[in-house]
Amino acid sequence: MLKLKVNDIDVEVEEGTTVLQACEQAGAEIPRFCYHEKLSIAGNCRMCLVEMEKSPKPIASCAMPAAEGMVLKTNTEKVKKARKGVMEFLLANHPLDCPVCDQGGECDLQDQSMYYGIDKSRFKENKRYVPEKYMGPLIKTQMTRCIHCTRCIRFATEVAGVPELGAIGRGENMQITTYLEKAMESELSANVIDLCPVGALTSKPYVFEARPWELKKTETIDVMDAVGSNIRVDTYGWEVKRVLPRINEEINEEWISDKTRYACDGLKNQRLDTPYVKINSKLKPSSWDEAFKVVSERISITKSEKIAGFIGDMTNMETTYAAKDFFEKTIKSENLESRYEKLYINTNVRSNYLFNSSIEGIEKSDLIILIGTNPRFEATILNSRIRKNYLKNKTEIISLGDVGDLTYPYQVISNYTDTIKDIIDNKHEISEKIKKKKYPSIIFGQSVLKLKSAPYIFEEFKKYLLENNKISDDWNALNILSKNSSTVGSYDLNVLSKNSSYEIFNKLENNNFEILILFGQDNLNFEKKNEFIIYIGSHGDKGASIADVILPGATYTEQDGYFTNLEGKLQKAYKASYPPGEAKEDWQIINELSSFIKRKNLYKDKNQLIDSLINYLNLNNKNETDFEVPEYNFKSEKIITEEIDYYHSNVIARASKTMSECKNIRMSLPKTGTDN
Repeated sequence: MLKLKVNDIDVEVEEGTTVLQACEQAGAEIPRFCYHEKLSIAGNCRMCLVEMEKSPKPIASCAMPAAEGMVLKTNTEKVKKARKGVMEFLLANHPLDCPVCDQGGECDLQDQSMYYGIDKSRFKENKRYVPEKYMGPLIKTQMTRCIHCTRCIRFATEVAGVPELGAIGRGENMQITTYLEKAMESELSANVIDLCPVGALTSKPYVFEARPWELKKTETIDVMDAVGSNIRVDTYGWEVKRVLPRINEEINEEWISDKTRYACDGLKNQRLDTPYVKINSKLKPSSWDEAFKVVSERISITKSEKIAGFIGDMTNMETTYAAKDFFEKTIKSENLESRYEKLYINTNVRSNYLFNSSIEGIEKSDLIILIGTNPRFEATILNSRIRKNYLKNKTEIISLGDVGDLTYPYQVISNYTDTIKDIIDNKHEISEKIKKKKYPSIIFGQSVLKLKSAPYIFEEFKKYLLENNKISDDWNALNILSKNSSTVGSYDLNVLSKNSSYEIFNKLENNNFEILILFGQDNLNFEKKNEFIIYIGSHGDKGASIADVILPGATYTEQDGYFTNLEGKLQKAYKASYPPGEAKEDWQIINELSSFIKRKNLYKDKNQLIDSLINYLNLNNKNETDFEVPEYNFKSEKIITEEIDYYHSNVIARASKTMSECKNIRMSLPKTGTDN
């Protein structure tokens, strides 16, 4: 530890700490524009000047390493004068745009100039003008405001892994631009908006929508993928205007994907706001009582084994648990399923379906093997962690098959199940690598769990890892990468039909069910014949298009709800707005429907539902269950990583105009990867 003095306060800091960090540790606030904790040091803006004993002039604290015996002053007249001089330089070419700038109210330059700015400038020259740049449908540019802090360049190169942003020209002719004036090809691109300390890069869909002080801010959880990024939803009235990241070092650090940030305009499009009943092959608006009556009458004349239910990809755990109770207590059917396709899952132990290395833990992994997964599109934030690991440790990354650009180099090996069999049988060079490494991570995607030999691959690989001490209390190398926010929570609640067998899907394919209840499920692929379909959901999407009765529900921003992310963390999403029209919260619909059928509510209120849910999770914590592993055999198959429609992966994204624009741009680009 190094000992130094900051403003006459003794401080101890670790070796490698910068002077800026040491000053902040001592409680001194240091202004900055270019410095950012997650990016490399640039030392561009010089706003962080401090006085150091025996130094003839102030030093840039962000670029100076702390040393033993340093004596620092952060609030002297000399420091203030130096910072005022820097501010004068920064404002020399900055336009007086504050009244019309989208950054107004949350602008670092605005805040700092209030303290270090002066009322007149010594610069008499005309302010320079920089032409606007095209950066795609997400980022609006006003580059005359740019102060050349280079945060955006460093983020694109270091974190996003797309070195497309850079500086051209020199001196006052320097400009920040994408080299070819095209959209940034990254799913993390819009994080540069949060990083920009001025209004040079702002949100294009949010332009002139609202001021920060007019918005109600709700801290909640993202449901666009299984990562469970921590976000803040800003609403104006009942309408969601924007989504911003919240800092959570264990999950998303301070980044979010573009889909998380911009799919929010889909929350107001194609919404279901009143119940519908199909009369003479046409859906017609109806009252809740009328819709409940139709559903109740149909269920009462149907055998329970002929009724099936499917949970959707963004369904919260309260709704899932209410649906489970509805099927068990009200209609007494076992046919409730959270998967939408034949997918092998062993629920015997909870770790069998979790990302056990954890999102944060992947950073210390010393070998990463990707099997049937493309983390860049399936879990963008997790992919950024893998890139961070590669940059820091040069970790070896291996993929079974070429899945395209993952923003880091990886070794491609044969994508046949024979390769996995060879690894398990110690006949492949990777077998030795796994044994030698202390923290290997084997990541199974859902594409490999759909194979006929999925039980063999999963169970035998798990045995192999156990035999070689790669699954222990200290480190678990076995990881399942779930795609949807509801997946792990549904498994925790045992919402899998008949011990995870495929019987329900076989019956569905053979049209053996008479009634199907879709709880926000829009990804089910089957050919409808005479089934009576009840759809409980928020958007007029695939599920609603085949429904006979539609019961309008709420989205994740319109109801409180628990979600369990891919690593098993239980998190709560909070209500930020209200369901439109006559729509209701999903659990409420199930509760009232049960009351209509049995003349008795499942729950007195939501608190009773939550208590029941938490008790169930505590009692059934997946230490052991009665899951019987089916007989499995090896089959030689090609592992094809499923290509997901990233910008249209769920109902909210499909209803989003911004996501459609992003998809059109992505489709116009040449494809990469040979196995998709």
